[in-house]
Amino acid sequence: MSGSVAQLEEHRTALTGHCYRMLGSVVDADDAVQETMVRAWRSLDRFDGRSSLRTWLYRIATNVCLDELAAGSRRMRPIEEGPVGTVDDQLETRPRTHWLEPVPDARAIPADADASEQLALRQSIRLAFVAALQHLPPKQRAVLLLTEVLGWSAAEVAACLETSVAAVNSALQRARATLAGRSLGEARAPLSDAQSALLERYVDAFERYDVDALATMLRDDAILSMPPYTLWLRGPEAIRTWFLGRGAGCRGSRIVPTAACGSPAFAQYRPAPEGGHRAWALIVLDLSGDRIASMTSFLDTETLFPRFGLPLDLPA
Repeated sequence: MSGSVAQLEEHRTALTGHCYRMLGSVVDADDAVQETMVRAWRSLDRFDGRSSLRTWLYRIATNVCLDELAAGSRRMRPIEEGPVGTVDDQLETRPRTHWLEPVPDARAIPADADASEQLALRQSIRLAFVAALQHLPPKQRAVLLLTEVLGWSAAEVAACLETSVAAVNSALQRARATLAGRSLGEARAPLSDAQSALLERYVDAFERYDVDALATMLRDDAILSMPPYTLWLRGPEAIRTWFLGRGAGCRGSRIVPTAACGSPAFAQYRPAPEGGHRAWALIVLDLSGDRIASMTSFLDTETLFPRFGLPLDLPA
């Protein structure tokens, strides 16, 4: 029994990545993988070995996600919620279940994957890509991910979804056409020396709260968003004004590097009144060349930090 459970658990990370792409939420992905494990354990005696254990688990996980998506809701980013805002706009929020959430790289990319596979998997958990997937009907989403990310044949996908090869090919064509009309950002490659230096300057400037220096690192069309707030800002001047005004509570923050959605990310801790620092945001950066294209500060630290293995408080 314990051996069988261990065999199933070996695939948890890969399944979490798959469910995250399907659902756009690390919380929902964790729940879906747990349900997958329960269903797999209950029916393990019926696993006939005609496919690999991993393929069998992916089939279960895909159908768990399709069940979850039957309600028809999709996760969004603030830039899809409404037009660009101003620093004086009223702050409105949406519930956690409304927003796309980040996923830790370590929870979604198997450590034993080879370098080329890890790169491909990182591409497929980028915020822009997962956000674009949310615009696909659930079955198109599943077809695209099973073929384009996992490399399944149309026949394998058809068997998983209990449909025809022709229906799979048609769904794949429509999914590709939809994604072709959406911005997916730049393809992620290993960080260049210039980008690594950019991140070092970013951390240094943020902790010194040198907002002018931060502004010079941004692209002219850089975006700042802060889920659960609907507000998003564009351009170095608007972002600079925000940090010097309504966002000035970030002064004195400490920044801890992590990795999320195949991108550079940082845990931000703001000074706490009682001393030390308290979790404030999980910042995911999107880089374009040697500039920052977007900064997404996810403020739901109570939910996200434990999943990243991050403490909610830093001592003084």
